[in-house]
Amino acid sequence: MRSLAVLGATGSIGASTLDVVARHPDRFRIGALSAHRNTAALAALCTKFQPELAVIADPACASELRERLRAEGTRCRVESGPQALIEAAAGSHCDTVVAAIVGAAGLESTLAAARAGKRLLLANKEAVVMAGSLLKAALREGGGDLLPLDSEHNAVFQCLPRGGGSLDAVGVRRIVLTASGGPFRGRSRSELAAITPDEACAHPNWRMGRKISVDSATLVNKGLEVIEAHHLFEAAPDCIEVVVHPQSLIHSLVEYIDGSLLAQLGQPDMRTAIAYALGWPQRIEAGVATLDLALAARLDFEKPDLDTFRGLALAYAALRSGGSAPIVLNAANEEAVAAFLAGRLPFLGIAETIERCLEGAPAVAGEGLAAILDADLTARRQAHRIIDTLSSRTPVHS
Repeated sequence: MRSLAVLGATGSIGASTLDVVARHPDRFRIGALSAHRNTAALAALCTKFQPELAVIADPACASELRERLRAEGTRCRVESGPQALIEAAAGSHCDTVVAAIVGAAGLESTLAAARAGKRLLLANKEAVVMAGSLLKAALREGGGDLLPLDSEHNAVFQCLPRGGGSLDAVGVRRIVLTASGGPFRGRSRSELAAITPDEACAHPNWRMGRKISVDSATLVNKGLEVIEAHHLFEAAPDCIEVVVHPQSLIHSLVEYIDGSLLAQLGQPDMRTAIAYALGWPQRIEAGVATLDLALAARLDFEKPDLDTFRGLALAYAALRSGGSAPIVLNAANEEAVAAFLAGRLPFLGIAETIERCLEGAPAVAGEGLAAILDADLTARRQAHRIIDTLSSRTPVHS
């Protein structure tokens, strides 16, 4: 019986995780759940799964959550704020942490789980992008396992030998991450000028939150995954390739020096990757339908259009630059996506904001969490100034 803390329980990854958990009451129990501000959804999950601890990230929502739980007759300790998230991740009520908080907000709790030796099921790619070296050091300190929940990295993990070792030692030539291409695959830059938030969030294959849906539409998400793969698998940038695969049935591939390409295939359903990580090293039922290959019929592949979708090229550039560049990339993207979703920035302004912020990124990053957070905050302030400039000169389509 494993005890889980699900951080970001009301998001898409959290919902998929809890769906898998509910199928295995003999294997898993919920020790802690967290949400940002959605007290109604969190209260409903607490009533269903009966955790010891419920954390609402926004302290202003704590009393409302307590009232909802009291009305439901649910006895669950309620805490709030960043320190409570760290307690949920590192406390004694769990041995496994599902890190599914979106963006930089999930960094400190992810590091806390790693230092505490928890089995870390990582969906928060931003934590790796911002602090990959720090996270690996925390994992070494704590002695726990890290299993990726992103479908692409989970697929790579499945295609690598179980015994581990460096990519060179096990004969890996390259890692190939697949991308759906998002809802605007094949369009020109001129066709993207008037894109609305609702259009950008209408992903053709996956059901995701709005922020990650926009990241998929710009291909920034794939760029963040390239940086994540570099840290998770210690792969050089030139050994990580992205290929557009519109069907989203092959989730990633690993090529070996003998010419073999191992691929992980399955339905575009996050529960497959989640079930693999939850049950590892065993496999458990995920509730995912069988993939009918005859019905799927064809698998298409194409190179990504880096001129139109500049976010991916910018991520590769940030990875090669090193220093604080990946931190700046992530911070600028988060602020630009928020401005786009709020109707303050045009779709193409997202990549432009990132590029302008990267132009001023310092070549060397400071060490430690405080330096990372300072670089993140500085980049966000710069992004705000750029967004203000872009929004004032360009009509925004809402």
